[in-house]
Amino acid sequence: MEVDDFASQLFEESKRFFEKAIDTNDSVGKTAYLHASLSLASSSLEAHINSICEDFLVRDDLTILERSILAEKEYRLDGGEFLLGDGLRIYRVTERVEFLMKRFANRSVDKTKGWWPSMKEALRLRNQLTHPKSAVTITPDSVEKVLRGVIDTVDALFSAIYRKPYPAAKRRLQSLWGCPDLTDSGLGVKNPRSPHENTVKETGSREGELHE
Repeated sequence: MEVDDFASQLFEESKRFFEKAIDTNDSVGKTAYLHASLSLASSSLEAHINSICEDFLVRDDLTILERSILAEKEYRLDGGEFLLGDGLRIYRVTERVEFLMKRFANRSVDKTKGWWPSMKEALRLRNQLTHPKSAVTITPDSVEKVLRGVIDTVDALFSAIYRKPYPAAKRRLQSLWGCPDLTDSGLGVKNPRSPHENTVKETGSREGELHE
């Protein structure tokens, strides 16, 4: 499975868990479903970003620093030149989003647009749940905002970079794939055509320069 298909699957699972959270009257189950939905949504966001980065790593006009950001690999000075290493170099999600917009869409992020603060809030909640320093209360309202933030962020990236909308944006919070109960044997997943297919070529030649 390609990373863009996996990113879509993660988001559909996130939406399905959110639906289950809304449907259940069991408070313990509701909390578990909300936690699962939030975690999968943030994973999906990063997977979508990684998928976009992977699309452009095939280009031969990238600098070592640009490849480091796209692949999240360390770089080093060796023999008088910068080389890409095998070690991990983590960049903030916000940094990578800004880089993708500037380098491949030739525009700076307009931080007054609604999707930017929504993405920041989604990342904040994800960090609270993933690295808790105290008890965290996750509500249906907050998870809904996270889901909308992920949709709007990916749609903004698709629209700017690929010049086409994010395919799943039109469905908003309605899930496409069923998420099994823990007792189920597996998940039947459709395998739609890659939303990124052939899009690197469509973006044309180089247009821009170059932890959350």
